[in-house]
Amino acid sequence: MPATMRAQRFYKATREWAVEDVPIPEPGPGEVLIKVEYCGICHSDLSLIDGVFGGPNVPDVITQGHEASGTIAKLGPGVIGWAEGDRVIPAAGRPCGVCDFCVRGRFGDCANLQLMAFAYDGAWAEYTLAQAFGLTRVPDNVPMDQAAILADAVSTPFGAVVHTGQVRIGEAVGVWGIGGVGTHIVQLARLVGANPILAFDIDDEIRDRALALGADAAFDSRDPDLQQKVAAATHGRLLDVAFDAVGLKTTFEQGLEMLRPGGRLVGVGMSGQEPTLGPTMVFNLLRKQALGHLGYKPEDIETLAQLVSAGRLDLSRSISDVVSLEDVGEGIRRLHERDGNPIRILVQP
Repeated sequence: MPATMRAQRFYKATREWAVEDVPIPEPGPGEVLIKVEYCGICHSDLSLIDGVFGGPNVPDVITQGHEASGTIAKLGPGVIGWAEGDRVIPAAGRPCGVCDFCVRGRFGDCANLQLMAFAYDGAWAEYTLAQAFGLTRVPDNVPMDQAAILADAVSTPFGAVVHTGQVRIGEAVGVWGIGGVGTHIVQLARLVGANPILAFDIDDEIRDRALALGADAAFDSRDPDLQQKVAAATHGRLLDVAFDAVGLKTTFEQGLEMLRPGGRLVGVGMSGQEPTLGPTMVFNLLRKQALGHLGYKPEDIETLAQLVSAGRLDLSRSISDVVSLEDVGEGIRRLHERDGNPIRILVQP
């Protein structure tokens, strides 16, 4: 194995980045070194570059990228149950191990979770380190490009639909913003039996894509008659669950408005904007719920990998393009400018 590798390095002070030669890390106790096959470009990666995300917990210099797949290149001391060459997905976060949840073995609920590519180096690189106990094995019939996006672009929507939103069979669901997250919310809501599924986006092409991927109807969220159309599509009930995959004040408040009494709004997209719940008298009388969502449970990735393997979940249309590590800037630009309306652009080091 060579001594160095190519990796993207982000400099927090200047918010600039470059692809550089850096030492290949050595796996410590309980860790594995992974040769990266693919790693996705996510909007949260862009948010770090733009300065929306960040803070004191982000190192001064860090490698980005947290949706990865690859093969184990080296085992650290004490690792059992894994072998070099195994196809794996690393978890996109590390539990702290000392909070009340971790002490009780509830690592998925860790109160101080360290996020890959924000607290420690990610996978826009030829190699990356991961804790062995957070790995997911990739079935032989699952393509590695699709496996990579399971670590966030699909598992975060899965968590939103199944855990936070608790969507039940026959419930009417609306999804605002049919990009990398919203696309998979549509597919997963259909998989669990939601009916109908309504998609909301300002782009004609994206609305058509939502219909092709499982939405029953798609609307322009700027339509002045939107509430009447939603009522017609749901037989007068409005929505049981609304997912805001955008995170803007307008999308959050519109989703809340489209809920039936007792309905649930799940916020998945994030921004610095501040929506309101309206008068507490109205909010309380209608018994609406506004729920924040982030991430997924560690076991969700394996569930999704098995669904893809069994043919229950088709992610073949989710890979919009693949760029080399040296061209990661072009991938960032395309996602930032929505050039071609990509669902996911992957980096292949």
